[in-house]
Amino acid sequence: MSKCLYASILSIGAFFSSFTATYAEETDLFRLTDRAAPVGIGAREPSLATLPDGRVVLSWTEENGAEAEVRMAILDGSEWSDARTIHKSSKIYINWADFPSVAVLADGGLAAQWLKLNGEGDYQYDVNIAFSKDEGRSWTEPLIPHDDRSQREHGFVSLVPDQFGGLTALWLDGREYDSQTEGENFENAMQLRARQINSDGTMKPESLLDARACTCCQTSAARTASDDIVAVYRDRTADEIRDISIIRSTGGDWTQPLTVHDDGWEIAGCPVNGPAVDTMDDKVSVIWFTAAENKPEVYIAFSADGGAQFDEPLRIDLGTAAGRVDVLQMPDGSALALWIEYVGGGEAIVMCHISRSTGCAAPQALHINRGGGSIGFPRMARGDAGTFVAWTQPTGGGDGDTTIRMVEVAVTP
Repeated sequence: MSKCLYASILSIGAFFSSFTATYAEETDLFRLTDRAAPVGIGAREPSLATLPDGRVVLSWTEENGAEAEVRMAILDGSEWSDARTIHKSSKIYINWADFPSVAVLADGGLAAQWLKLNGEGDYQYDVNIAFSKDEGRSWTEPLIPHDDRSQREHGFVSLVPDQFGGLTALWLDGREYDSQTEGENFENAMQLRARQINSDGTMKPESLLDARACTCCQTSAARTASDDIVAVYRDRTADEIRDISIIRSTGGDWTQPLTVHDDGWEIAGCPVNGPAVDTMDDKVSVIWFTAAENKPEVYIAFSADGGAQFDEPLRIDLGTAAGRVDVLQMPDGSALALWIEYVGGGEAIVMCHISRSTGCAAPQALHINRGGGSIGFPRMARGDAGTFVAWTQPTGGGDGDTTIRMVEVAVTP
């Protein structure tokens, strides 16, 4: 099921020198403190979550010979817990764009999701979800949230905790991917599906949210103060327009998908570049990448009513956007945005505090990767004292060796 069309890297010429001169690492606005994580050799694909007391959960994957591990550790101030294994298997699916994550539940427990191969093909795997009541020291037997057991792709998962200690899982589902007749409007369609999982592991029926979504872009979801779920994803029309759609669960019922903004990006393949959403109270921020008319750009849009309506989006990139976005909603309605820009053959992690009225006034490069390999999809989370950012860091040691770099970001006065 090889079907993902990766976005092209554009030549940027003289922009590199002006970018690096203006946006050096650790600038006057953002002060960075390294938080060296207790990761092993080959660690990659980090994800972050925050416990109620402000401690930060880092999860990642490591390969060791024929086996791979999904692991996690907890940062308390400047001290790390031991690294704890969530799951270990020779069948864990490792992918730079579709990676495990941990969610913090309302009762203080944890839920983790990862992908497990169910066939011999490259894109044959199931979603696995497990729960922990002791901060990751032990885990339940994994469950599979989708009823479909076919040897097709199930992935790009978002976990949204509820107020009762359970969660809702959203994922892209390939059960109908190669089941259509050529020429049908929904030929080779990936579906967006969701399921509520109770705290005891029992599950409610699946919901089909969208019968045709983009094949391999990340989903993202969050919950508002009114207990609604807001989920965003890259959609796909029969005419191959792949803009960002939003769908909401209100009172337990899912709305129909709506386009966040009519970018009009027509692309006959998946760009592997999903959106991100975050909420605080009923304030919502959505950030995404588009390359409509071959112009790579990053946009952010704000909503003050739980995602029912959005302001006109603001373009925030610096002209050489690669996307791979993340966002944190701020209490005052502003947002902290994170994305990648291409610079001189490398990648820069750019952060900016976005105002609804002025947009991105002072973008800063947190890190510029000038060596080989890729920093993947950097992730953000709030902590007790500041904001944390983690990414895959190539080590330059050959054979694609990687580690994880994590920094605490403080805004200077």
